[in-house]
Amino acid sequence: MGGAGFMTGMVLLLMALSSGVRSCPPSDRAALLAFRAALHEPHLGIFNSWTGADCCHNWYGVSCDQETHRVADITLRGESEEPIFERAHRTGYMTGYISPAICKLPRLSSIIIADWKGISGEIPRCITTLPFLRIVDFIGNRISGSIPADIGRLQRLTVLNFADNQISGTIPASLANLTSLMHLDLRNNLLSGPIPRNFGSLRMLSRALLSGNRLSGPIPGSVSLIYRLADLDLSRNQLSGLIPESLGKMAVLSTLNLDFNKLSGPIPVSLFSSGISDLNLSRNALQGNIPDAFGPRSYFTALDLSYNNLKGAIPKSVSSASYIGHLDLSHNHLCGKIPLGSPFDHLEASSFVYNDCLCGKPLKPC
Repeated sequence: MGGAGFMTGMVLLLMALSSGVRSCPPSDRAALLAFRAALHEPHLGIFNSWTGADCCHNWYGVSCDQETHRVADITLRGESEEPIFERAHRTGYMTGYISPAICKLPRLSSIIIADWKGISGEIPRCITTLPFLRIVDFIGNRISGSIPADIGRLQRLTVLNFADNQISGTIPASLANLTSLMHLDLRNNLLSGPIPRNFGSLRMLSRALLSGNRLSGPIPGSVSLIYRLADLDLSRNQLSGLIPESLGKMAVLSTLNLDFNKLSGPIPVSLFSSGISDLNLSRNALQGNIPDAFGPRSYFTALDLSYNNLKGAIPKSVSSASYIGHLDLSHNHLCGKIPLGSPFDHLEASSFVYNDCLCGKPLKPC
């Protein structure tokens, strides 16, 4: 019994000693409190739980590595289904800025500060010194300034999302060094200049969303080297030059949005016998005929070629496509008879209006 009592005492002593080890280190707690001090959240009180010595337990949006007990993840979403939001019957609104104090969390793996609408200031330059970062998501704020030039140092990064902010400057060339990156979303910012020529080095990328910026220059041919790329959205920019033929030869590309640019030249034949199912080339300066290259492999949920300078007849091979859901050929210089049969029998006149001399159902008879 004495031995058992001694062992019990030792276990209790070890538990008491280790409880301090299991909590987050004071340096991590101080970094979080400095990060919090730069933000103002007036309605939900999400930071009310950030009290006590142990930031690893019950601090809203904070989680720690179970082995090191260092802060690993900060997840603060302004649009959330958490009870704290449901009780308030509102989405979050937060002002302030993202403090460089987060860079004093050396084991940080993900930082998600999304959809708070009022957070401004710049992206802390020091985030590129955090070697374990896998996810950086600042979507839906008012962040300005430029993307850190050495963003390519974050070799473990898989998600980079700066969409719906006011970020300006160019896309850093070093971005192409992020060889683990799977999801890139820079939509709806003020980015200008070219897409880096070596963009195709992002071999793990499955989504590249760059629409709604001021990007200029050509579409780099290297994009077609990204074997896993499924969604490419470069719409609403100022891109010019030709559409690379190689885009139509990509293995898994299913969505290609290039609308609202300044692209010219012919439409690559390869796009119509590819795996692309959602193709939007509208509002460019594309010329020549619509390629007579449709066939059983052509499957389009949406195909939009409107507002270009296309001429000639609608190719009869369109009828041999396995499926075309939505088709828009309006606002071009097309001429001749609209083919019969599918998909033309379910399309409305709006798909064909404002051409030079198209005729036949659903327009006026020839």
